[in-house]
Amino acid sequence: MFEVKSRINDNKMTVELIGQLDTGAAAKLDAEIRPHLETVHDIVFDASELIYISSSGLRILLSAKKIIDLAGGTVKVINTPGPVRSIFDVTGFSDILDIE
Repeated sequence: MFEVKSRINDNKMTVELIGQLDTGAAAKLDAEIRPHLETVHDIVFDASELIYISSSGLRILLSAKKIIDLAGGTVKVINTPGPVRSIFDVTGFSDILDIE
């Protein structure tokens, strides 16, 4: 089960990732953030309630980062739980994304 909650304040989008971000859920996340990628400057993904992320989920984060980087913005992943942090580390995404 996956849930995504987002809010925009000025040019900053905060996206709460809740549950398992697997292949099926990646489309839900993409549909939530893609319409805003051209208008927001910064995105913060709050992973405090994320229990798993698949390669499809990682691809959505990378795609968002590429678009936001081109606009001179920032993408951060915050409150990353240990098991999810391990996935970022093993895949090399810790070197690509700003993870706190």
